Amino acid sequence: VQLQASGGGLVQPGGSLRLSCAASGFTLDDNAIGWFRQVPGQEREGISCISGSDSGVYYADSVKGRFTISRDNAKNMVYLQMNSLKPEDTAVYYCAAAPFVTNVPNTYDYWGQGTQVTVSS
Repeated sequence: VQLQASGGGLVQPGGSLRLSCAASGFTLDDNAIGWFRQVPGQEREGISCISGSDSGVYYADSVKGRFTISRDNAKNMVYLQMNSLKPEDTAVYYCAAAPFVTNVPNTYDYWGQGTQVTVSS
């Protein structure tokens, strides 16, 4: 089972990025996929999650209205569209798989490596 996050980079405040999470070794429609972010010295923050087949979603208040999570089960991919980015969105972003929608990190069974997002002018 593998998850691989990609799509991070450097973007100016107000800009957009789309992160991708590619899954292999299991089918996405059996799992909820969550996005987390972490800044050095801080706890990992659950920012969004999408359920396996019924498209139930969760957004943290810090990203609600700016970020959109989506999935393409045929491609075994989950995406995080990030708009109106702010400097405080700077972090390493991770995707992970869980049996249900949750923002609690220790509920997640599988984690991908992180991708760095830097929002700076």
